[in-house]
Amino acid sequence: MRAGLEQLRAFFEPSSITVVGASASPGKVGYNVLFNLAENRRRGLLRAELYPVNPRARELLGLPCYPRLADVPGPVDLVVVVVPAKYVPDVMREAARKDARAAIVISSGFSEVGNWELEEEVVRIGRDAGIRILGPNCVGVYDPYTGVDTVFLPRVKALRDGRELVSSPKPPMGNISMITQSGAFGVSALDYMAGHNMGVSKFVSLGNKCDVDETDMLELLAADERTRVVLMYVEDIRDGRRFLRVARATTPVKPVVVLKAGWSKAGARAVQSHTGALAGSDEVYEAAFRQAGVLRARSMAEFFSMGKALSMQPPAEGRRVAIVTDAGGPGIMTVDACEARGLEVPELPEATVARLKELVQEGVLLPFAAIGNPIDLTVSVDARMYEEATRVVLEDPSIHGVIVLALHHPPGLAEDFVDRVARLARELGKPVVACDIGEAEMADYVRRRFDELGVPAFEAPEDAATAMWALVAYGEVRRKLGGSLPPAGQGHLSQPS
Repeated sequence: MRAGLEQLRAFFEPSSITVVGASASPGKVGYNVLFNLAENRRRGLLRAELYPVNPRARELLGLPCYPRLADVPGPVDLVVVVVPAKYVPDVMREAARKDARAAIVISSGFSEVGNWELEEEVVRIGRDAGIRILGPNCVGVYDPYTGVDTVFLPRVKALRDGRELVSSPKPPMGNISMITQSGAFGVSALDYMAGHNMGVSKFVSLGNKCDVDETDMLELLAADERTRVVLMYVEDIRDGRRFLRVARATTPVKPVVVLKAGWSKAGARAVQSHTGALAGSDEVYEAAFRQAGVLRARSMAEFFSMGKALSMQPPAEGRRVAIVTDAGGPGIMTVDACEARGLEVPELPEATVARLKELVQEGVLLPFAAIGNPIDLTVSVDARMYEEATRVVLEDPSIHGVIVLALHHPPGLAEDFVDRVARLARELGKPVVACDIGEAEMADYVRRRFDELGVPAFEAPEDAATAMWALVAYGEVRRKLGGSLPPAGQGHLSQPS
C-alpha cells in the first residue's frame, strides 16, 4: 500500500488516540466520543492507547487526563478535536509537534458558516506537518472491527417518563463501507443499516473536506479486504478527474453506489448553503458516473437496497429474471417493478416448463400451481415446493437471477424453506433476492433469516426489484468496463445497457 494510503489507515487503525476536548459531562460531544472509545477499549476491541485532554480534569472515565496535547506522555497517532473552532489551530500546532499522522476535527464553525480563513489556517498547519485532516464539521469514523468510533450521538435517549429508548444504534461488523459528506445523513444511515441487517466495514463522515475527500477514502476502501461494496453520499466532488480515475480502477474490483444529492436547481442551492460547495451540473455527474462504472441511486430506498444486495450476492450474467412466489397479486407487482427497471421477466423455455410439469405429475408441485413466470405456488405451498421450483429456474441457463417472493402467511409453509432456498443460491451461484411483505414477527424472522444466510431480503417488491437491478447492472459494469459504457437506459435508475 502506498505511503499516502498507509497514512489514511491511521483514521481506522491508530496506535494511539488523543481526544482533545474530552468532557466529564454526559451528553456533551467530548464525553460521548471518549465514552465510545473507552468502552471499546474496556471490551478489548480497541487496541490503541487512549489519552483524554482537558485542562480542568485529572481523570476521565478511569483514564488519566492531561491539560494539553503537549503533555500526553506517549506518541500521538490520531488526534480527535472537539474544542471550539477558534482553538483548533492551536491544537493542530501541538499535534504537529507531537508528530501526529491524522486528525479528526469534529468541531464546527468553519467554511460551512463562511469562516474560510480559519479553515485555511488549519489546512496549512496540517499540510506543513504532514497531518491528514478529516472534517471539520463531521462526526468522524466508525470501524466495528478496530473499535475506533467517534460518532458522538448518544445511543439512548430518555423520555420524560423515565424510560430510555435506543436512539442511535450502530450496525455490526460486515462488508459495506460508507463515505458520507453529511454527518446527519450518515448517522441516520447507521441507524437504518442497524435495523435492516446490514453490517459495516468502515464508515467515514467527510464534513467540509478541508483535506481528506471522497476520492482519498474511495482509494483506501478499494484496497480494504473487509469492504465488498462502497456506498457514497455526496453533494459535490472536489476533484472530478481524480475521482474518475480512482472510481474506474475500483469498480471492476468492487461495486460503488453513489447517492448524489443536490441534482435539482433548488437542491443545488441547498447544497451551497449546507457545505459552501457548488453542486455542479447533474448531467456532468451522470456522465462521469457512467464512465467510471459507478451505480447511481436516486433515493434512499434505492441506495440501501442496492448496497445490501451487492454486499451479499454475486453480479448477474444478464437481465432475465424469474419470480417464484405464493402470492399472485404481489407477484404481478414484482413483474411490473422489474420491467420498470429495465429487467426482463420472460416466458420460461419449454424445457423448464416441462420440468415443472413433471414435478406436478410427481406430486411435488400442486396441479393448480401457475407454471409461468411468475411461478405461483399458491397459498397451499410448502417448503419443498419452494425448494424444487427455485432449483428448476436457477438451473435454467437462460435465467440470470431469481426473486423469491415468499409471503410467510400460508399455513403449510414451514420456516425451513428459507434455509433450502439459501442453500440453492450458494450451490448454484446465481443471484437470489427475497421478499416477504408484512410487519408481523414471522415476516421479520423470515427476512432476518434470509439475510443471515446471505440472501438479501426486503419488505417491498419494488425494493427487491431494485436489488436485482443492481446485481444486473454491476454485472454489466464488470463485463464492459474495458471499453466505453453505454448511455443510461429507460426508467428512474441509471442503467448500463
